[in-house]
Amino acid sequence: MSERITYFVQVILPVPIHKEFTYRVPNELANSIDVGKRVVVPFGKSKLITGIISKITDQAPTDHQAKYIEHLLDDSPIITGNQFKFWRWISSYYMAPIGDVMNAALPSNFKLASETKLALHPDYDAQQTLSDRHALIVEALEANETMDLKELADLLQVKSIQPIIKQLIDKRIIVTLESLQEKYNPKTAHFFSIKEPNNDPDRLHDTLIRLEQKKSSQKQYDALIKFLQLRDDLQEEYISQRQLTDLDISVSTLNTLIKNGILQKERFQISRFEEKSRIQKLIQPLSAAQQHAYNAIKSSFELYVTTLLFGVTGSGKTELYVQLIQEQLDLGKQILFLLPEIALTTQLIQRLSAYFGEQVGVYHSKFNQNERVEIWNHVLANDPTKFRIILGARSSLFLPYQDLGLIIVDEEHESSFKQYDPSPRYHARDAAIVLGHLHGARVLLGSATPSIETFYNAKSGKYGFVELSERFGGLQLPEILCADLKKERRQKSMQSDFSSFLIDEMREALNRKEQIILFQNRRGYTPLWSCEICNWTPTCKHCDVSLTYHKQTNSLKCHYCGYVTAPMGSCSSCGSNRIKMLGFGTEKIEDDLALIFPNAKIQRLDLDSTRAKNAYETILYDFEQRNTDILIGTQMVSKGLDFDHVSLVGILDADMMLNRADFRAFERSFQLMSQVGGRSGRKNKRGKVIIQTGNPDHWVIEKVHTHDYVGFYENEIIERNNYFYPPYFKLIEFTLKHKEEYILSRSALELSNLLRELFKERVIGPEFPVIKRVQNLYIKQIKLKIERDASDKIIKEHIKRVVDQFYSVPSNKSIRLAIDVDPA
Repeated sequence: MSERITYFVQVILPVPIHKEFTYRVPNELANSIDVGKRVVVPFGKSKLITGIISKITDQAPTDHQAKYIEHLLDDSPIITGNQFKFWRWISSYYMAPIGDVMNAALPSNFKLASETKLALHPDYDAQQTLSDRHALIVEALEANETMDLKELADLLQVKSIQPIIKQLIDKRIIVTLESLQEKYNPKTAHFFSIKEPNNDPDRLHDTLIRLEQKKSSQKQYDALIKFLQLRDDLQEEYISQRQLTDLDISVSTLNTLIKNGILQKERFQISRFEEKSRIQKLIQPLSAAQQHAYNAIKSSFELYVTTLLFGVTGSGKTELYVQLIQEQLDLGKQILFLLPEIALTTQLIQRLSAYFGEQVGVYHSKFNQNERVEIWNHVLANDPTKFRIILGARSSLFLPYQDLGLIIVDEEHESSFKQYDPSPRYHARDAAIVLGHLHGARVLLGSATPSIETFYNAKSGKYGFVELSERFGGLQLPEILCADLKKERRQKSMQSDFSSFLIDEMREALNRKEQIILFQNRRGYTPLWSCEICNWTPTCKHCDVSLTYHKQTNSLKCHYCGYVTAPMGSCSSCGSNRIKMLGFGTEKIEDDLALIFPNAKIQRLDLDSTRAKNAYETILYDFEQRNTDILIGTQMVSKGLDFDHVSLVGILDADMMLNRADFRAFERSFQLMSQVGGRSGRKNKRGKVIIQTGNPDHWVIEKVHTHDYVGFYENEIIERNNYFYPPYFKLIEFTLKHKEEYILSRSALELSNLLRELFKERVIGPEFPVIKRVQNLYIKQIKLKIERDASDKIIKEHIKRVVDQFYSVPSNKSIRLAIDVDPA
């Protein structure tokens, strides 16, 4: 009789530790285990946690006795081989614990630990038939609202509760508390249909004759005729209230038809972004310039994995994307379309959905967990009918793609693609290129203002390069003009924070019934209060930063930690009541414009005005429908917006962007000004952009003025080379935090000295950043500049040894250290 083999597995756990953990496989599970399946394992003294099997072996660990797996959760793997390779690359390159990568990659419903909090699902149907165990859990949650896994395990007197909880989550009976906190309220809308038995043709005919003959029912008759025509056109039983009101049918008329028993009204859940078109649009033919670019991309894909599409704003890059996506769908491939921020790309989602319908799936870390798991499973199953195209932000990189053919990174220059906190601090654009290599997929980077690194890679032959230099329809790029603030202040022609030049141009645009976008990258009312006597300013008690006044809530807020306090009537330092406001944010602009243009309809688009569910979509819809004349916004207005009637864009404070203490300040300024300006004159006529600045001769503004990205790049690349910055050097940033400034400074100096022993003059710092304390923690930073051709593996091995040596000193163990590779 042959001896039974004892198996051991390596398991990745969602904990911030670089190593994987070895567990023993019970004999009864020996034939069921597989790489990529989830297991419940003991961790620590009494904790149970969900991990992923990454390797199976028959070799027992030599340095400790392995604990047993408690339970196997999956019938088939939920992680693919390419995903494991991708996770390990991210962990290695960005120096992040593999557990942090797992945490970022998996929806929380896949990770059940002892302390996971659970609650009843908001849509739980109390009529469901439940087993005794399930019923006991439901009763306990009805009584306690939330409980953790350990409490429920004690209740049922079982050691491993995770399999039972998984069943309840799959049945939508319970939900993790994280799911509840992140869940969007579903967007709903009223839909109307013919109430039975009026759908009978003869009866409907009689109803129409009766309404037509009665003078008082004329509005009902007209509304019903329009309803029936629209229903026939759309071939849909239910018509939304918005579609009907767009036909000038009043809500009161619809309510009268309901009261008379002709129509009925129901509320349905709709897309959280916009109602998708129910009639699929045909893909539009390309213009000559677009066709040339399309052919160039196809040729480039034969030679390069990655290609840069350098297309001016309004050139019709989206139509090229649509053609390339359709080609991959015809081959049966999956497509990943990466966007800088899902919430800011409503229009693009709507446009692609109109072409591809249910083939489009949206994946985002803020979606409710059940939806994320559903899309995960569709992608894993390589479903041929749904979710072949994934539109997503950073987290969509981690889905279990089976047959990825194309990755599109739209607006690749956007800093939103960089994950800052928590770990892993990866850049989605760069990670997408690696993902493309792993799958043999092609990667297309699109931008009118590429990042310096991307343009350098394209120009040096590492990436393919395709240019689309004319706007769709032959429209000219907007005319860019400067308003000289120094000159206007001398002449005393300013109105509040607006130059007379801008005000005059706005007045002319409004008189022509055209729309205006104003950009100010600072929210709130005023960023600074100051005492005229002693120059005291109110600051956050947790951070070394001044508080911003918000008029709408009449409060002073910290934009770093969220601290809020009431405004003070007098100076806390000298007692004077002569407090003045300095600077201006989007709230103040909105207030001032209401006085200058009292008849204009003004809306604000910033973090404060879009906190409510669907507020962003509502503001954009109003602007698109021309219910808004002037849209004021932060950098939200620079991303993915395409409106027909915007003729004027105003950039209110270019100097604030240019004067930031950051080596990327000029690059960010050029990109923001060009992108915001590109919202102007996209359809009907040439637009106009007015930049308010005290320095109209600044070389960056001159390059924006002439739409000269290449000239900007050639200037900037010389500076980068002279001062050892990317793309010629790689940057690694070490951020140390501690509540005691003295302890932090001593430890930061110690770490910098350890790094200098290896890397010499390549180490810069330690230094306090511009804001030295955030959330009661002092901050110091050390930067490491490494030659581009240095061995990445060797460099990071050296850094790991230095960090281990640093933490071997007991007094350094309380220091929080974050390592950021390629900081954006």
